Amino acid sequence: MMEKDTNTLTIRVGENGDYRSISEAVKAVPYRVPATILLGEGVFCEKVFLDKKNITLRGEGMDKTVISWADGASQLLPDNTKRGTFRSQTLFLGGEHVRVLDLTVENTAGWGKDVGQALAVYADADEVIMENVRLRSRQDTLFLAPLPTKEREPLGFLGPRMLTERKNTKQYYKNCEISGDVDFIFGGADAVFDNCTIRVLDRKKKINGYIAAPSENLGKTGFVFRNCKVVGENKDMDNTVFLGRPWRPTGKAVFLNCVYDRSVHPLRFSEWRETECDESKAFFAEYNPKDTEGKEIDLACKNKWVRMLTDVEATCINRLADKVIEEIG
Repeated sequence: MMEKDTNTLTIRVGENGDYRSISEAVKAVPYRVPATILLGEGVFCEKVFLDKKNITLRGEGMDKTVISWADGASQLLPDNTKRGTFRSQTLFLGGEHVRVLDLTVENTAGWGKDVGQALAVYADADEVIMENVRLRSRQDTLFLAPLPTKEREPLGFLGPRMLTERKNTKQYYKNCEISGDVDFIFGGADAVFDNCTIRVLDRKKKINGYIAAPSENLGKTGFVFRNCKVVGENKDMDNTVFLGRPWRPTGKAVFLNCVYDRSVHPLRFSEWRETECDESKAFFAEYNPKDTEGKEIDLACKNKWVRMLTDVEATCINRLADKVIEEIG
């Protein structure tokens, strides 16, 4: 049975739970009532829209609880229009405060060249925390709202937040595994990634992937990756992966004390099409990069606009990241 104390509603989902589907459980939660939804072991094949004031999704482990769907941006809908990137997600997170723990979220639509973008998660809550979560897709795995202010293509932002005011979100990812290939961690949030494994999938191309694609940032922090591990899916991916590129000219992404295998390209970060980073306000930087053997990486061949942070600069960014986490609570 559902449990409710003076503060929090607890709902169990699964074979012997209060509900058989996550969507049914979410609908049962009044907007303003804090709730924890406990997901049992198994694969939940459903597209979930979560938009509540304060809610927690907790599974039984990355390898035991999976939320899975397979929508791609190129998919034709009954009205003969394409689904688009921002309606492809498996899990939408809205509302004010969301925690996701101990599970996997995946989009199994397939390769970007075949199905287009395929989000696992569209994270648009004011505050998002994920811990011990695996996110799997190929192109555009994790979107960290807000959207940019302007589209580059008509109806390019078609989806649940297309017409809403752009507002900053704060997001924290700890001990997570995130996999994809093209621009698979993207958006305009203030987001901190601590001790995460970032896995780039093999497209069998000269350039296999771009990890971070930050856009306009309404806060002060942008994307900060700390003590993360960046690896290619296969061992024959040497020099085929960029750490990031600016989805919009003011994107920010910093990698602090991270470990990289040989898949990362010597240039480190890339331009975005016609946007030349040395003529824009993009901020891409690294501090204390190491290889898998613990040796310092020589960045002599990095793009000229990529910054090597001083100890003082790295300390300042660490403090900004800590403040994001503190404010989320």
